Amino acid sequence: MWEFACVLSFRAGIFSQNTRRRLRARDMAMNLTSNPVLIVALCFGAYLAGSVLFAIPVCRLWHLPDPRALGSGNPGATNVYRAGGWQPAVATLVLDAFKGWLPVWLSHIAGMSILVQAMVALCAVTGHMIPLFYRFKGGKGVATALGAGLALAPVTTGIMALLWLLIMWRWRISALASLVAVTSGPVISALIEPETLPLFGLLTLLIVVRHRNNLIRLAQGRETGL
Repeated sequence: MWEFACVLSFRAGIFSQNTRRRLRARDMAMNLTSNPVLIVALCFGAYLAGSVLFAIPVCRLWHLPDPRALGSGNPGATNVYRAGGWQPAVATLVLDAFKGWLPVWLSHIAGMSILVQAMVALCAVTGHMIPLFYRFKGGKGVATALGAGLALAPVTTGIMALLWLLIMWRWRISALASLVAVTSGPVISALIEPETLPLFGLLTLLIVVRHRNNLIRLAQGRETGL
């Protein structure tokens, strides 16, 4: 009798899991078909937000040189640090992360599915990499991906951020820290928040491609640190 009850319980658990999966798939499909205008607006708004490269106005506010003319030429927090120290660099990091976090949070508040939120996150990061306001020449998207990830998958992104801090503390090479943290994302998400695995897979691909010159310099031992 006990064994029979266990079998029934096991089968009920499997049925419940399958039902939840089908319901999630149905909700995603309904999201995509019932709110197309809102989804397009959220994605386009995320792209426009991502297109604001905060490193440039922050450097102007602090009367610093254009970060695109320094170091790797990347308009991000690392080059802002090289130009003016930690205060403008932190401001740049926070603002670049915020522009990734806000659109994803808004899509969550609007009741969008994980799939739509992931699309919005990718649009924000793409905006930073290929910005409309700067002739489609942007940055590498790490800080923006951090903000978007914190809104969608805070545990996975938090672990990635800790990895970044550890690598920076040990070697002080921003590109190395970013690549290690980003490439760990799909593995961590698969273990902890598997529904976000496609997002972290695509973000990893985009960010690694944007770091291709850094990869060459790292392999040659020529990548500069802070």
